[in-house]
Amino acid sequence: MKITIVGLGGGTPETLTIQAREALLGVGCIIGAKRLLESLPEGCTDNTAAAITAADILSAVQAYETQAGAEQNPAVAVVMSGDTGFYSGTKKLLPLLKENGYDTEVLPGLSSVQMLAARLGRTWQDWELVSAHGLDVKLPGAAMSGRPTFFLTDSTFTPAVIAQQLTAAGLGDLGFAVGEELSYPDEIITVTTAAEAAGMTFAPLSVALTDAIEKSPYRAGGLPDDLFIRGEVPMTKRDIRAAVLSRLAVKEDDVLWDIGAGTGSCSVEMALAAPRGAVYAVECVDEACRLIMQNRERFHVWNLALTQAKAPDGLADLPAPDAVFIGGTRGQLDGILDVAIAKNPAVRIVTTAIALESLQRAQEALSARGYELDITQIQVSHAKKAGSLHLMMAENPIYLIAAQRPVEE
Repeated sequence: MKITIVGLGGGTPETLTIQAREALLGVGCIIGAKRLLESLPEGCTDNTAAAITAADILSAVQAYETQAGAEQNPAVAVVMSGDTGFYSGTKKLLPLLKENGYDTEVLPGLSSVQMLAARLGRTWQDWELVSAHGLDVKLPGAAMSGRPTFFLTDSTFTPAVIAQQLTAAGLGDLGFAVGEELSYPDEIITVTTAAEAAGMTFAPLSVALTDAIEKSPYRAGGLPDDLFIRGEVPMTKRDIRAAVLSRLAVKEDDVLWDIGAGTGSCSVEMALAAPRGAVYAVECVDEACRLIMQNRERFHVWNLALTQAKAPDGLADLPAPDAVFIGGTRGQLDGILDVAIAKNPAVRIVTTAIALESLQRAQEALSARGYELDITQIQVSHAKKAGSLHLMMAENPIYLIAAQRPVEE
């Protein structure tokens, strides 16, 4: 049995390729989402089956194969919206059909990317292409590639929600375009700003495009201390930050917490290391919170958000972290650990201590919760000029406690 996967383009007969139209007119059964089946060109078979998931489509194919009509016309078409190669169900369906021995062909269609670019009079080869499906809390980071960012939206992450999150991240002035009902009679193209779009309502069938966000010129891994706006708030110094970042083992799409964030120096480094992720700085001191927001702007780390609270207060509302840096606890270490571990039992944790008593407390608290510890004392000295000589001046030694749950075999 021959199965052709057909991209329907915009979903209307006018956006079909000639090759796709001929394929649809020549099959004995057409399978796909109900919305797509309702917009097939005239002359197609009435033998259709509504199915969305790859498993359901395979079942529909097998059901048709057993029908008497399959003997007269064994060809089947599966219709997909847009282009078969762009966030399409084709990705899961194609290998499943091949595994079951079906002869398959794929006919691509126009994508919503192409249509929006055409409506705006722009090219799209330099756009960052993102699906908002399952994007969750990482949305500001998804737009930080330094290129215009195209979003396929869904019922949860609508263009308005995307605009709201960008605005909350300090990007309300960012150019923002929305294409509603592309290729349909009710098509609307809106060109505005994120702040304006945040208060608007858009059709369920919409896509969005942001202008390029200026990319941070900085890279994580021990930024010079004098780059940060510091004020009178204590700051984790460069060499310690680099060691913390290494032990956190940050991935580019991680969700990270910085507890007791101070000036936000560690938060900034974490945000730079996770450009597609999200960083939550938790701090209770007003002056420190002001500095965190200033440093966020200085380093262009729009994926950094501030929660002003004395931890563990405020943590319950944050998304589950992949890793947590605890720079200050104000005596609340147990409560902080309990919330973080409840959110993610496999969370990676790094904390620091200066006093031996603080080190012992961290050891006890983490060990009691089943963590394996890697404890390091870091002693840093910097050269200071004294006349014609250079003398090494020592900083206070710091204990670094990296904690991770043992891997189950």
